[in-house]
Amino acid sequence: MELSLKDVCRKAQAALAASSVAALRRVRVEVADDALLLCGLVASFYHKQLAQEAIRLIVGEYPLVNAVAVQ
Repeated sequence: MELSLKDVCRKAQAALAASSVAALRRVRVEVADDALLLCGLVASFYHKQLAQEAIRLIVGEYPLVNAVAVQ
């Protein structure tokens, strides 16, 4: 059974919250239209990419928009 977009969002948020990287624990996952949206502020492009890759397998085929800002 395929998970709903909201269920995937919750699982992705839980994965980020459990990350050993503090910067990723501050990134939020939201549902926007029919996609998942990564939001928040990190200190480097590396952390922005790391957040995306941390949830890639959870997201599956749902569209993912990485809107994390780099300070």
